[in-house]
Amino acid sequence: MACLWQYIQWAFAPGARTLASIARQDERVVISGIGMIASVGRDRESVWRAVRGGESGIRLLTGAECKPAGPMLGAPVDLVADRPGRLKPIPLCVHAAEEAFRDARLELDQVDRARFGAVISGHVGDTDYVVESLGRTDLIVPGKPPWWTQWLPNSACSFVANRYRLHGPRIAHSTACSSGLIDILAATRAIQDGQCERALTGSAEGIHPLFAAGFDRMRVLAHDDNPTEACRPFDRDRRGFVMGEGAAMFILERLDCALERGAEIYAEILGGAILADAHHVTGLDVDSDSLAQLITITLDRAGLTPPRIGYISAHGTATQQNDVMETRGIRRALGPAAEQVCVSAVKSMLGHLVNASGSVELAITTLALRDGFVPPTRNLTNPDPECDLDFIPQVGRRLEFEHALKLSLAFGGHLAAVAIGRWNDARSGRVSLLDRHAA
Repeated sequence: MACLWQYIQWAFAPGARTLASIARQDERVVISGIGMIASVGRDRESVWRAVRGGESGIRLLTGAECKPAGPMLGAPVDLVADRPGRLKPIPLCVHAAEEAFRDARLELDQVDRARFGAVISGHVGDTDYVVESLGRTDLIVPGKPPWWTQWLPNSACSFVANRYRLHGPRIAHSTACSSGLIDILAATRAIQDGQCERALTGSAEGIHPLFAAGFDRMRVLAHDDNPTEACRPFDRDRRGFVMGEGAAMFILERLDCALERGAEIYAEILGGAILADAHHVTGLDVDSDSLAQLITITLDRAGLTPPRIGYISAHGTATQQNDVMETRGIRRALGPAAEQVCVSAVKSMLGHLVNASGSVELAITTLALRDGFVPPTRNLTNPDPECDLDFIPQVGRRLEFEHALKLSLAFGGHLAAVAIGRWNDARSGRVSLLDRHAA
């Protein structure tokens, strides 16, 4: 009730803007803070440094962390939760959120929490009720939170929003591998619609045994005697993906709010789109009609032409269907400009973070834009002739570019894309770490 009364006071205060007046689709939204954790690093810059250098966090997993799938390859994060048995996406979200707030230099006591949203993707919930029903209570971690307190897919969103007392819109999409990107678009739209001025947004993923077993039964998981060489996007010898863990969280702000408080800005969210590949739950439309249309709509909303895109962060799962379909979709959408664009897939190093893949890969794309450096596609040693774009094999590349595109292609037919632009204002922009180190 206190939050509702605060909102009413704001809405009807003398001189306050009405919802109609602030719901402007052309409201500019910027990224002012990023937090990230993955198998190759525990913070934003260490993850980015590892990805830049082509380092892999993939290793052999055994024991309870991957049952009932049995021994498998994965890219896990070692992170101690505040309580035994806490669902892993929750502490991963908290860890990344803490860094994002620090990075944005944002003091929550100095902003209106009623105008601060939390848009954090869904995840696999606690399934210990299944274990209880089977009478295997010996498998339940002593002292863990009751399963019903972290069973819903929006548990991480609620936990994080409550932790920081964010009273703005609370949104949690569960759209498979596109969840992270869709929620970033949802946060952007909430700001543009006037529902909030700022949003904490992103996603996290932990390797869940039942989820792993499902992917194993689908035969989409890669196996290799050398774990770091297992995931091979766009390679002729690709065998599938490897599951990974991690999180990325962003502070998004309305541009005038960010400038007013003197925030340092990474990039601007220029536009995005969500479409459906109405074809199959797991299969993809190899003609790539929907993906080509998605890219075209995104560029149109961002006010960009194909030649202005310098880098595309591909979904790049290293499955036979995805990589060919994605290549065709990019070619159809960009036309002749596809010959010049750089494309890479960081799942080759971090694994597939499923619900968190879109946000983690957008964070890496944003840092690539800041530093003018395109990360490599590791293990691309024998390119598939049907995957004939410049996929940056093995070694990253210095490249000054102003605009980038992130794609997410999910099971269930969920397609999402986000276009971002580098922030070049010297008074409020982020300095490239590569340039800083060179100096």
